[in-house]
Amino acid sequence: MSEQDILARIKELVDQEHQLRSQATRGELDPRTERQRLAELEVMLDQAWDLLRHRRARIDQGQSPDAVQANTVSQVEGYLQ
Repeated sequence: MSEQDILARIKELVDQEHQLRSQATRGELDPRTERQRLAELEVMLDQAWDLLRHRRARIDQGQSPDAVQANTVSQVEGYLQ
């Protein structure tokens, strides 16, 4: 997956988030469904951003970014802020 692919995926997820929030504002989604779907989108966004950061770090170190694999949800969500 290239950097452009990852950025396109991030844009797609952000667009989905905006659509979801619009649906909730219009009353088309119940709050529980909205929270659940937003949580799912946040996890996917976190993974995509994490992958992008790792690829860029490898490039900065003069290494191939193609060797980077996406981290698991538990790894990404377990990072300390």
